[in-house]
Amino acid sequence: MRAVDYARYSSDMQSAASLEDQARLCLERIRREGWSHLRSYHDRAITGATRLRSAFQQLIEDARRGQFDVVVAESLDRLSRDQEDVAHLFKQLNFTGVRILTLSEGWISELHVGLSGTMGALYLKQLAEKTRRGLRGRVEAGRSGGGNSYGYDVVSKSDADGEAERGLRRKNDQQAAIVIEIMTAYAAGKSPRAIAKALNTRTVPGPSGGTWCPSAINGNAERGTGILNNELYIGRLVWNRLRYMKNPTTGKRQSRLNPPEDWIIKDVPELRIVPLDLWDKVKARQMVTTRDTRPDKAKAATGQPAFWEQQRPRYLLSGLMKCGCCGANYTKYGANRFACAASRDRGTCTNKLTIRGDELEAAILAGLQVRLMEPARFEQFAEAFVAETNRQRMALSAAKAGTQAALTRVERQIKRLVDAIVDGADALPLNTKLKELDAEKNRLAAEPQEAPDEKPLLHPALAITYRDRVANLALALYDEQDGRQAFERLRSVIEEVRLTPVNGELAIELRGDLAEILKIGALGHQGADTAGKSSLQIKVVAGRGFEPLTFRL
Repeated sequence: MRAVDYARYSSDMQSAASLEDQARLCLERIRREGWSHLRSYHDRAITGATRLRSAFQQLIEDARRGQFDVVVAESLDRLSRDQEDVAHLFKQLNFTGVRILTLSEGWISELHVGLSGTMGALYLKQLAEKTRRGLRGRVEAGRSGGGNSYGYDVVSKSDADGEAERGLRRKNDQQAAIVIEIMTAYAAGKSPRAIAKALNTRTVPGPSGGTWCPSAINGNAERGTGILNNELYIGRLVWNRLRYMKNPTTGKRQSRLNPPEDWIIKDVPELRIVPLDLWDKVKARQMVTTRDTRPDKAKAATGQPAFWEQQRPRYLLSGLMKCGCCGANYTKYGANRFACAASRDRGTCTNKLTIRGDELEAAILAGLQVRLMEPARFEQFAEAFVAETNRQRMALSAAKAGTQAALTRVERQIKRLVDAIVDGADALPLNTKLKELDAEKNRLAAEPQEAPDEKPLLHPALAITYRDRVANLALALYDEQDGRQAFERLRSVIEEVRLTPVNGELAIELRGDLAEILKIGALGHQGADTAGKSSLQIKVVAGRGFEPLTFRL
């Protein structure tokens, strides 16, 4: 048995030694069983409520490749605490023939998946409720419910019993002066972008210690974020304004606005920084300059969807462009041009060059078509195609062999029962078993006919298929029927587009997944010659055998 171990601990506040302790116990069990230990998968300081863990994902991928036979962990909740993720992992490993052994539960079955997954989910829910209860008690006492705001320092203090008093803070006079300066400048008509540039010119450290950006100042008035909207500056502590939910698709947390009746508001006059008259001037200017983007009010006023509901990437590369000098995003600058946000908003980057979105798209697509037609790219494509086809053929042959062996075994059992009846055994109790075996025999006998025929090792039209996919990449994006689907999928497989000034022009560097880009090219080409084979070809080149590539255009 080829064995691997998995270990995880949840947060930076836990001891990293727990990881080594888990691994040591797992290795001891592997040695007692006489198995060969291949490798360890360890995730450090990351919750088990998400499957977006590097070692966890690598374990699943290696299992798909048949690299080991059993996974050993301390307990099932080390692998995951999410019901869906536990079931997903079990199904994935079961499909590849990999078993799970935990030191707490033993060999994992469907029963463990159901019960342990439920207990893990309940544990997370109860932990969240207890944490919120403790935070609310702290807020009711006028203390911080977590985190800190610019303009204040966290106070470390112990009570009479030596226990740490948490949630205490005091005004930071230097930062408080900057807060008043920002409020005064905004009330006088200065924009958040101009304020940020002025602060960066003076090298005033931002809230996170870096540079200032307009969004840190402007924030969101409805959500109470940003310097201009933090009510703590007028001595009002607002807690539970937002709740956070995990997106099941991405695993990332997203905030939702709670109804005002659920907010906890406490007066803390000792923390007031901004005079009320200045605060009122800021709010008055915000009412004039800020567009109401709430869906209900926007729809009621115009009959149209709210502003943010209409926002979709107009350009293929929106949000994917990065400045090669500073790493900041390239954002909209005018109607259809893009510029470095650090240069435009903060004045901290020397890259002043801009580029039209449509021109950048055309350059990227043209560069892809030229570079992907190089012989080395086709050789990589063909190599991955052959490797994946071989793997599928071997898996299919193994499945057929297993089915044939099971069929032979059932036929022998049926023959033994029939011989027993002929020799005088009571047929009545054997009749039910004979019916079950006969039904199993019919099912197994039908499987080879239902299984797809083995595909040729190398399709004769492979070179034509590859050429057509590359040539049709641009057509797929602008196809009336499937264009939006291809548009979104191509965005998802492009890691980033880096724009770097070179001799007064922008050099373009694209990073993305070559195999997925080729797959998208197939959306725009369903020719009659390969219509019957296109589904297989699309599937086998979808990332198998390819690594994310970096090339200059």
